Amino acid sequence: DQPRKAIVFLQGTSGVSGNVTISQPSCTEPVFIEINVGGLTPGKHGFHIHEKGDLTDGCASTGGHYNPDKVSHGAPNDQVRHVGDLGNIVADDNGIAKTSYSDTVVSLYGARSVLGRAIVIHAEVDDLGKTNHPDSLKTGNAGGRVACGVIGVL
Repeated sequence: DQPRKAIVFLQGTSGVSGNVTISQPSCTEPVFIEINVGGLTPGKHGFHIHEKGDLTDGCASTGGHYNPDKVSHGAPNDQVRHVGDLGNIVADDNGIAKTSYSDTVVSLYGARSVLGRAIVIHAEVDDLGKTNHPDSLKTGNAGGRVACGVIGVL
């Protein structure tokens, strides 16, 4: 059980760019996610792991949220959520989102590893599956995709 680290170089069509690092000391410990992104509109943006690391058609070809358990969309701390449901990141008045946190559902090990999948930043706030919008329990109604990148081995 060697520690694992992953890197994501995020790029978008509207000047959004940055990186995300994911580290995990062992398969029994949480991942630590560090985010540093610029060029966003100020405010909250949905932040998810999508099922495919396919950028042939930009962020559109990354598929849906990574959801191997086929459950409803939720907040990062909810009992029921997609593996890829990482909530929102918040961009300051300069369009910069810089934050870090741990997650116990995402893993860099085993059959459910997120390596080779994609991270996507959305245009709008993720409602965390808590509204009556038809897309709430599927996508969090987070809007279009403003940046994405493949989760690669660091």
